[in-house]
Amino acid sequence: MHVLLDNLGLFRRGFVGTVELTVVSTLVALLLGGVLTLFRIGPVPLLRGIGSTAVTLLCNTPLTLLFFGVTLGLPMLGLTDLSYFTLAVIALSAYSSAFLCEALRSGVNTVDTGQAEAARSLGLSFPQTALFVVLPQAGRAVLPPMSSVIITLAKNSALAGGFSVFEMFTVEKTLIEQGYAVTTVFLWVGLAYLVLIAAISTVFRFLERRLAVPR
Repeated sequence: MHVLLDNLGLFRRGFVGTVELTVVSTLVALLLGGVLTLFRIGPVPLLRGIGSTAVTLLCNTPLTLLFFGVTLGLPMLGLTDLSYFTLAVIALSAYSSAFLCEALRSGVNTVDTGQAEAARSLGLSFPQTALFVVLPQAGRAVLPPMSSVIITLAKNSALAGGFSVFEMFTVEKTLIEQGYAVTTVFLWVGLAYLVLIAAISTVFRFLERRLAVPR
């Protein structure tokens, strides 16, 4: 217990950093995942090809390699003003967006095609039909797999600690370097991640109950 009490400020800073990284990356990943889904289900062959290629590349690229590509590649392209936090968000959200896209696309298949046809017959364009009719229903249907992707994102955020972002993994490294027992530090850091993951699970369970369709 003294490890936590003696370093409460450090733990607080690390936990807040992990939460911020998770929340921001989740919001960006949801946006990117939605765009990729629109590309993949859209009527334009070029956009479908772009969406399919992007998802395939991101799903099959190790996240660590993607971190290296973003943190080393973007500054080489002249984007030197981006903070390490921003670079970490780009890597995490891009990686997770591909899996969210696949989850949403599977949800699109559960929506009756008659609803899309009815929306088009009312004069809605494809983007309007997708955004206001199809995707909301698809998202409701795939909340469980989406929660798994977000939980994985939260755990993957630990990689950002190796790229100069202050979060819980940074706290772990710092305390071990100061001579604290490895097992004790792992216990408290693991508990912090458990609290974060439990919070995410609670939010998604609430959404599942709130958005459940009466049968």
